[in-house]
Amino acid sequence: MGIMLYKHNADAYASALSMLHEVGRAAVVHPTGTGKSFIAFKLCEDFPEASVCWLSPSEYIFKTQLENLAAVSDGFVPENIKFFTYAKLMNMNEDEIALIKPDYIVLDEFHRCGAQMWGKGVSTLLTAYPDAPVLGLSATAVRYLDNRRDMSDELFCGNVASEMTLGEAIVRGILTAPKYVLSVFSYQKDLEKYQARVRSAKSKAVRDGGEKILEALRRALDKADGLDVIFDKHMSERAGKYIVFCANYEHLCEMVEKSREWFTKVDPAPHIYMAYSDDPLTSHAFVSFKQDDSDHLKLLFCIDMLNEGIHVDDVSGVILLRPTISPIIYKQQVGRALSASKKNNAVIFDIVLNIENLYSIGAVEEEMEIATAYYRSLGLEGEIVTEHFQVIDEVRDCIALFDRLNDTLTASWELMYDAAKYFYEENGNLDVPKRYVTADGLTLGVWLNTQRLVHEGKVNGILTDAQIEKLNAIGMRWESVRDLAWEKNYAAAVAYRAEHGDLLVNINHNNYRGVALGRWIAQLRSYRKNKIQSAYLTEARIRKLDEIGMVWDVPDYLWEKNYHAAVDYHRTYGNLDVPLYYVTEDGIRLGAWLASLRTAKNNANSKRAPLSEVQLTLLAELGFSWKNKHDTTWERSYAAACAYKRKHGDLNIPVAYITEDGCRLGRWIRRQRDALPTMSEARREKLSLIGVGEGRNPAARV
Repeated sequence: MGIMLYKHNADAYASALSMLHEVGRAAVVHPTGTGKSFIAFKLCEDFPEASVCWLSPSEYIFKTQLENLAAVSDGFVPENIKFFTYAKLMNMNEDEIALIKPDYIVLDEFHRCGAQMWGKGVSTLLTAYPDAPVLGLSATAVRYLDNRRDMSDELFCGNVASEMTLGEAIVRGILTAPKYVLSVFSYQKDLEKYQARVRSAKSKAVRDGGEKILEALRRALDKADGLDVIFDKHMSERAGKYIVFCANYEHLCEMVEKSREWFTKVDPAPHIYMAYSDDPLTSHAFVSFKQDDSDHLKLLFCIDMLNEGIHVDDVSGVILLRPTISPIIYKQQVGRALSASKKNNAVIFDIVLNIENLYSIGAVEEEMEIATAYYRSLGLEGEIVTEHFQVIDEVRDCIALFDRLNDTLTASWELMYDAAKYFYEENGNLDVPKRYVTADGLTLGVWLNTQRLVHEGKVNGILTDAQIEKLNAIGMRWESVRDLAWEKNYAAAVAYRAEHGDLLVNINHNNYRGVALGRWIAQLRSYRKNKIQSAYLTEARIRKLDEIGMVWDVPDYLWEKNYHAAVDYHRTYGNLDVPLYYVTEDGIRLGAWLASLRTAKNNANSKRAPLSEVQLTLLAELGFSWKNKHDTTWERSYAAACAYKRKHGDLNIPVAYITEDGCRLGRWIRRQRDALPTMSEARREKLSLIGVGEGRNPAARV
């Protein structure tokens, strides 16, 4: 039967294949669970004679992907893959790399190539084989903890064949919307901390009020469902498979012990498996977990190894027992429960370590909001399958009591004012982050925000004229925290414009005068384009941004800037034969830009807006050729094939044959035969003139 791709992957594959054959680079950025690896396996299946160098973070990931492939394709496993881990490649010398000789290169989880040592190995490989097309797969191209580097730019020159967020995949119904259950594991330390704060309060009224709320909170927590009840209530698949993510090995062992009491209401004798990177029995545990079809609850406790690249189709849900984690890891772990082949609603248990570390699912919900707005703006409502998913907050009442307790502890106005005054004397301002807590445990950020809300009449409270004057004397700003952030960011934007002459801030430029300016500018463009966050990005603020040269439609502006760089290059060299990685002195990636223009014009699936007639004329005046490096190489190789045919009368060329001028003609002929089904009609006709057809000629495989 071979590999049958879902529509979203089939579209991505067609776009990637076109990019690979035209510009030699293509990245696919799809969320976990959508079947990205099958896109690369399809490439292996369609070109069985081609040698595919496949790189992955671990052999374990790759083997599991092969097992999943065999399970859905009647046992098909490609035999033309040369597999290496990034760590293995890093330690290979030039002679070893010279033996790989790939026709294609696959970079799985390519965001990992940004790591310093792994990146060197990949760079060495790509330098050794500059003509080998490179396909990249990842759930995210951005390295959030590494200055938000975008690896699709660094490795693929922006040639992204297909891109989709987790929120978009849920909106489109590619991934079924989960049920999201939010609860808390430990609150005893929180109670002890608040008890200490209540006892240390200077005001008797504060101590008495705090004790009353603290007692109410204890009762509420005692009445709140424990994790055993929560799991019993929300685990509808009683004999299902659940992956339990832990922080580290010690945490994993502790959580396994806790599971004896947590899951007893679901199954008194659950089947428990443990998988962690340093465990030699990990593979056996994972295989046993996958194969277990008993009537018992199945729990796989693991740490980092199942974050990426591995999928189990029949997982009923995931349980996140974790401290705060990066957005990449969070989405990967959530994605373990979601699958394009899974039609029932998985359940995600987000069990945080304590009541003050509740993770907001808002990031995914915002992605869904943006995707919904995008499809509606295009009139494609039919693409919208779901706009929301169910979030069950099992500790909402307890959180409300914690908030009341905070309010009570900060009710001693003079005490909090003294803390604010001390902060002002130390820092010269009252720019206090909302979550800022003083050394002695006073929530100064929350208190100052409350004063602003009372001053604006948005919440009930009393703020006398005398108190307002005292706060004014120490630099109180009455705008909301968000408004203050706006002013700080806007001031940074004004300074950047004065310094650089524009507001074309790189999205990774996130420490300009203490402001993440690149990300903020990008967010503003997204807000305006998708018509969201209008309460923040008001018309008045849009006008202020316009006054300092805000560029809302970046592509048009950048086209002009890049074109002028092309003019300068033409004046210097007399042509536009710009190397792919050429960068001008002022940082314009001219080679990549020209390559992207060729890709857009020659690729029917390109998402780039078509060039105007004026733009086409301007490029033509510079003698710009729409043929890319691969087209030129193809024509040169075709000419060599014609010469060989005239001299020898046939094309029975050994695979290792190389012409005197360095053309690897034997391998080129083999690749043309393999690529015939996806090749343009013009090229097929030219090849047929010299006898290259779809049939296999044994003599040509010497």
